[in-house]
Amino acid sequence: MSTARRETRLALAQRASAAILALCTLIHLATIVYAIRGGLSAGEILERTRSSIAAAAFYGLFLAAVAVHAPLGLRNVAREWLGLHGRALEALTVALAVLLLVLGGRALWAVVG
Repeated sequence: MSTARRETRLALAQRASAAILALCTLIHLATIVYAIRGGLSAGEILERTRSSIAAAAFYGLFLAAVAVHAPLGLRNVAREWLGLHGRALEALTVALAVLLLVLGGRALWAVVG
């Protein structure tokens, strides 16, 4: 695959993940406002999310979007500001994505597991 085609696909992936993040963020914030106005405590919220397939699916999608979006944005910063390219740039991008997936996955498990 050509470099231009690859960069185009990465840019599209970042924009698509941004759209998913925007929607998930709005839903997440609306849910928080609804729960707090309903008088739910943090413990009661966690009771409702525990073992919830819907919560796991929603926050799993949220996590996947973050794990795509953030490393691609930081990839651009590392290329432009740090002058990274080639394997070093790709390794940094993959490492950041894996780190976000691992840390986010642990948080997700704590909420819905």
